[in-house]
Amino acid sequence: MPTNFTVVPVKDGRKSREDDDVDDNNVFREEDEDAPFPGDGMPKESSPFINNTDNEKGNLYDGKNMALFEEEMDSNPMVSSLLNKLANYTNLTQGVKEHEEADDDEGPAKTKKPVKSPALGTLIGVYLPCLQNILGVILFLRLTWIVGTAGIMESLAIVVMTCSCTMLTAISMSAIATNGVVPAGGSYYMISRSLGPEFGGAVGLCFYLGTTFAGSMYILGTIEILLTYIVPSAAIFKAEKKEDEAEALLNNMRVYGTCCLTLMSLVVFVGVKYVNKLALVFLACVILSILAIYAGVIKTAFEPPDFPICLLGNRTLQNHNFDQCLKTMEVDNVTVTTKLWSLFCDSPDLNATCNEYFTLNNVTVIQGIPGLTSGVIRDNIWGDYGPNGMLVENKHQASEPAADTSQDIYMPYVANDITTFFTLLVGIYFPSVTGIMAGSNRSGDLRDAQKSIPIGTIMAIATTTFIYISSVILFGACIEGVVLRDKFGDSVKGNLVIGILAWPSPWVIVIGSFFSCCGAGLQSLTGAPRLLQAIARDGIVPFLQVFGHGKANGEPTWALLLTGGICEIGILIASLDAVAPILSMFFLMCYLFVNLACALQTLLRTPNWRPRFKFYHWALSFLGASLCLSLMFICSWYYALVAMLIAGCIYKYIEYRGAEKEWGDGINGLSLNAARYALIRLEEAPPHTKNWRPQMLLLLNLDSDHTVKHPRLLSFCTQLKAGKGLTIVGSVLEGTYMTKEAEVKKAEQNIKSSMTTERTKGFCHVVASSNLRDGFSHLIQTAGLGGMKHNTVLMAWPGTWKQSNDPVSWKNFIETVRETTAAHQALLVAKNVDSFPTNADRLGQGTIDVWWVVHDGGLLMLLPFLLRQHKVWRKCKMRIFTVANMDDNSIQMKKDLQMFLYHLRLDAEVEVVEMHDSDISAFTYEKTLVMEQRSQMLKQMQLSRTEREREAQLIHDRNTVSHAALNDKADAGPDRVHMTWTKDKFLTERNRNRAEANMGVRDIFNMKPEWESLNQSNVRRMHTAVKLNEVVVNKSQGAHLVLLNMPGPPKNRGGDENYMEFLEVLLEGLNRVLLVRGGGREVITIYS
Repeated sequence: MPTNFTVVPVKDGRKSREDDDVDDNNVFREEDEDAPFPGDGMPKESSPFINNTDNEKGNLYDGKNMALFEEEMDSNPMVSSLLNKLANYTNLTQGVKEHEEADDDEGPAKTKKPVKSPALGTLIGVYLPCLQNILGVILFLRLTWIVGTAGIMESLAIVVMTCSCTMLTAISMSAIATNGVVPAGGSYYMISRSLGPEFGGAVGLCFYLGTTFAGSMYILGTIEILLTYIVPSAAIFKAEKKEDEAEALLNNMRVYGTCCLTLMSLVVFVGVKYVNKLALVFLACVILSILAIYAGVIKTAFEPPDFPICLLGNRTLQNHNFDQCLKTMEVDNVTVTTKLWSLFCDSPDLNATCNEYFTLNNVTVIQGIPGLTSGVIRDNIWGDYGPNGMLVENKHQASEPAADTSQDIYMPYVANDITTFFTLLVGIYFPSVTGIMAGSNRSGDLRDAQKSIPIGTIMAIATTTFIYISSVILFGACIEGVVLRDKFGDSVKGNLVIGILAWPSPWVIVIGSFFSCCGAGLQSLTGAPRLLQAIARDGIVPFLQVFGHGKANGEPTWALLLTGGICEIGILIASLDAVAPILSMFFLMCYLFVNLACALQTLLRTPNWRPRFKFYHWALSFLGASLCLSLMFICSWYYALVAMLIAGCIYKYIEYRGAEKEWGDGINGLSLNAARYALIRLEEAPPHTKNWRPQMLLLLNLDSDHTVKHPRLLSFCTQLKAGKGLTIVGSVLEGTYMTKEAEVKKAEQNIKSSMTTERTKGFCHVVASSNLRDGFSHLIQTAGLGGMKHNTVLMAWPGTWKQSNDPVSWKNFIETVRETTAAHQALLVAKNVDSFPTNADRLGQGTIDVWWVVHDGGLLMLLPFLLRQHKVWRKCKMRIFTVANMDDNSIQMKKDLQMFLYHLRLDAEVEVVEMHDSDISAFTYEKTLVMEQRSQMLKQMQLSRTEREREAQLIHDRNTVSHAALNDKADAGPDRVHMTWTKDKFLTERNRNRAEANMGVRDIFNMKPEWESLNQSNVRRMHTAVKLNEVVVNKSQGAHLVLLNMPGPPKNRGGDENYMEFLEVLLEGLNRVLLVRGGGREVITIYS
């Protein structure tokens, strides 16, 4: 039986919530409207769901039925509230509707206009805009020329290749566009959110450049139609000679194109809403023009139009300056020459000197449009490519070649204005299939974007593909080949070639194509600045942020200026055929990454990848991406390389300088999968000795304000690693995580900041533990993952252990040493770490001294080599010292060591230091005595405070007397030493240590009474530390760094405090020291 819950407000006599103007406890309140949105400036991304656009405060929960969840209401709203916001979600189109509906009210009493719900369907919202953007200038100005040059078969290959590319891209785009709500932003938004900010910014800027150059192409097409077919007399630059016609045309294009660009930019700046309202007018022009072409084709089947073509021999003549295709004609029974005669002869007389080819060949008239039933399709099946200046000839006409062809370029022949080849035609044609993103760019206006975008886009591509394929076949079947290859219609009295096919008049096509190009140019100048503005507002490219600003109503003024400037570059190129491959590159790159984004998301199977459009597959996306890449290099390999270089530079710039973004993109998912695969592979076996490198766990100490106490430790780690391998920086806070959560996060931020400053690449891990000892133990045991675990621990020497009355610090240090040994991990301990060089320092000529006392895996040899790879230590030389005893052959040891280093490929100076057996000095005994007395003091720390102070004073007095006695050694004998021990105490200690007494004990009569009681094991260890320290200080006091074997801690924990004293004596008098303890395995090998 269902139960209905109703939330009822509790009446408590206070002012009702409906009348309350100030509601501080509103748990459903959205973010403040004026607050800056984090990340990319898109408010709809600040939560996993979509925030409502209005910030009206929600109804407070104040009931009893949901009291169990009332404490979670601050962060987790009721489902009813969430669903209400989702249902009322509205998405505005990018940069159009907000400009049209800009609120012009002044003053604080500005009222907010109600947001209109999107209402466009598939036909108006997607299909027709895509149709308008796809069909355009190339169809009207170049398709007939492409068919004539490439032939029907190769033209069909071009159409099929390019349309397959856009169809596969549309399938991928449909999958991405239907995978959740796509806020206004179109293709840039989809790519950036699927592939990350680096790829998104790079491809977004390429798409912007493509759209901008498309504006150039449409303006050039507009001017070409104007000056070639509408008002040729308006040309400013006129060619006196035929060979100058091409240059004059380009100069005219530059002048008129710049004026047209300026005019269009002003229109976009002043009244963008009129541009959008005229879009349907421009679309109507395109559709009417296409219908006129089909009508004309049908008419040719039974009544071909009369457009005669004049051929001289088999060469096509420019039909501008003559009316009749005759050399001579009969007028009143008198033979007179025609205008055509005067073009090839030096005078109108019949005995004039004429061009040799003109003399040898007759003129012929053929129909330019024979019609569908004429069989001309057989002649147009295959292409006719040629170099620049090649004459357009009819291969089926008889021709008598002339001996001298040098004057042909000055004659009125129709000739190629550029060198033609298949790949060039692909680049010129491809812009005619772009524009498939028009539907996704309008996603904010659609009633159901997830349904309309796939259907509308795919149907538009299918329609335009049919139009292009049918046009190729029909043009080849209706129009004579020499007319098809006549790019500017010179053989048909300067008419547009596609226009002479149209019904009822060529002017239908001329006017229609003119307005179509104008509209497309305005649309490009409207869309490109808004795309740049969206990229700038995302904040991923810092130097573009100025272009995110605009007028008060959001109009992207600065972006429009930049767009106009880049567009002017295309205008100055002035050739439609040269600009088309440029924008082809940028569009192809954009489509390439749309396909990659879909394939990547599909293969990664991320949980959020749930497109409503189901007819996609990763193989189709990869095929589309491969086709895009192939077409890039087919069109122009050098343009392709330049476009990829531009995208790569933008990618690296965003990676290096761009804002940190996390958009849940596929690249992160790909990295995660690759990391998982690599970790599983690494888990299978430990690394070989040849691949071993120190994978660092850096144990840091923090100050009271949770900042790094020794940042030079990070610097040293950077110098040692040089960005290679694994680095984990860890620290411990004392306490529980529940109470220290905020401090842990603050400490992590401080450590990451220090890592950035010191250029340490790695991971940061701060844990909260009940005590530091357990925390460091947990880090050593658990840091890393799988095969990516640390094998070396780096830490600082506890320099203040003597000054501290608390033994915890040095006990933690010793336990860390023991744990790394037990875990078979190497240990590096840096003493005087604050004096180590920073990354900015450059050490001059000096040495890194290695004291190789015992062999524990060769880490001592490897570390100097790694350090010298960094520019800080690059100029330092490596010296290796080893210690020889009396019974060792030091000369042979040196030779063996030099050979060993030769096999290791290490350059180092070698020195063998002999340590002679000597009596244990009084200084050693005294050091041992002070150490054991300190140890005795520390063991009695459990006494009361008064007793501890008294005991400390007693030991202090004893030490003072002992030092005084040592100074008077030359003048005083043992009988003058002031005894501080009682006789019974002395005998007890002597009997306890008699069993382990050695040669030094037998010489008891030469010792002071206090020394007899010392632990002789400690005496021997202190003797080693003192003697070794003397040798090291003597040889290496001036070295930049001293590396030394670190002796292990005693197995008996009772001697821990003595161990610290031994190390202190060993390192005394040295500046920069790195104690090294191997992990129990070989880390360097002589084998390749």
